[in-house]
Amino acid sequence: MQLSTKHLLGIKDISPADISLILSTAAQFKEVLQRPIKKVPSLRDVTIVNLFYENSTRTRMSFELAEKRLSADTINFAISSSSASKGETLLDTVNNILSMKVDMVVMRHYASGAPHFLSRHIPAAIINAGDGINEHPTQALLDAFSIQEKLGSLPGKKVVLIGDIMHSRVALSNIHLLKKMGAEVMVAGPPTLIPKYIGEAFQVKVEYDLKKALAWCDVANVLRIQLERQNQVLFSSLREYNLAYGVSKKLLDSLGKDIVIMHPGPINRGVEIDSDVADGSQSIILHQVENGVAVRMAVLYLLAGHALD
Repeated sequence: MQLSTKHLLGIKDISPADISLILSTAAQFKEVLQRPIKKVPSLRDVTIVNLFYENSTRTRMSFELAEKRLSADTINFAISSSSASKGETLLDTVNNILSMKVDMVVMRHYASGAPHFLSRHIPAAIINAGDGINEHPTQALLDAFSIQEKLGSLPGKKVVLIGDIMHSRVALSNIHLLKKMGAEVMVAGPPTLIPKYIGEAFQVKVEYDLKKALAWCDVANVLRIQLERQNQVLFSSLREYNLAYGVSKKLLDSLGKDIVIMHPGPINRGVEIDSDVADGSQSIILHQVENGVAVRMAVLYLLAGHALD
């Protein structure tokens, strides 16, 4: 089976059938990752460039490891040591890379829509590893895979996204995916960090009281406060934010039920989430990191069929 699309630009652009195919393929690759020899020859002779215009730790390492596990040839492109830092355009950079016969491009860029722009101008398959404040599709896929693994299914599950919704590409991709797969979605946080239109535009619940949001949900996906994207003061201080919207063990204990705790990383400990919650028994944060490799292996494998057509 193949995906219905040549690229993975966003969850908005793919079908529920595509999502199900990626998740089921990821489950097969997770079994491969449990073996003593974790490498398969699935993408031998496929060349992939990792084109990261923004800093990244988990996503970049996860893609690199997924590529190596699939036996692909990889090129890692760092903006700081490239001609892009001298003013070379994105299109020129990629065309130079493609002249080296690259089949796929994994791209993270600070500008929303950059992967979509590339997909219209070059023949290689494009995977969006995060574009501006738009989407981060593989993060949403690995989050969904982790929820499905923990709770058995996605339909009917209640998932709350907590924190900086306004600047979060993870939130947007998660909303698209969870809605497509039949889950109920809520966003929670301070009014200044939740777009006014989001409830009506995306058919999600909106809650400004953290305890009410946690009492409602089965899964809480806690998002990082993205200070680097905020060009104005949106709350009084990190301390005040933690007191009002930080997920603490005391707060979880007061619910009278267990919920699943997630975080896409990097974690601001003591701000949006306390250490004893991030490291506690209800947290599946490290499972998300582990599942990221299997999910990205699945995406690369499924898109490679189109890239080599």
